[in-house]
Amino acid sequence: MGDREKDALTKLELQIMQVVWRLGASNVSAVQAGLEQQLAYTTVQTMLNILHRKGKLKRKIHGRAYEYRATLTEAKASGHAVRDLVDRMFGGSSEELVMSLIKSRQIDPKKIAELSKRLEQEGGGE
Repeated sequence: MGDREKDALTKLELQIMQVVWRLGASNVSAVQAGLEQQLAYTTVQTMLNILHRKGKLKRKIHGRAYEYRATLTEAKASGHAVRDLVDRMFGGSSEELVMSLIKSRQIDPKKIAELSKRLEQEGGGE
C-alpha cells in the first residue's frame, strides 16, 4: 500500500493544496493568508516543505523566499481520494459507493441518470 499512502493527502495538506491551486505560484505568506483557519507562519512553511518532499509541490527561490507551485492537479488529487475511499469503505466497488449514496439519500437515481446522460454528451469521461 506504499504508493497509495504517498498519494493520500491529510486534511491540512489538502487545505494548503487548495490555496495553491486557487492562487497559483505562492510564497508562505500568501498561502498563510489564503487559508480559512489561522496557522502560524512556521506551520504553513513546514506543511509546504512536507508537500514539496512528497512531490506534490515544486519550489524555486523568488527574491528571498521560496515560491511553491502545484505538481499535482486538483483532478488527480480528487481521483486519488475517491479511489482510496472506494478501496477502504466499499471493498474496491464503485457500485457499492453509488448504492450507499442512494441509500443515504445523498443523491437520487434520477440525478444519476441525468449525470450519465451529461457524461455521454461530453464524450464519455476517460
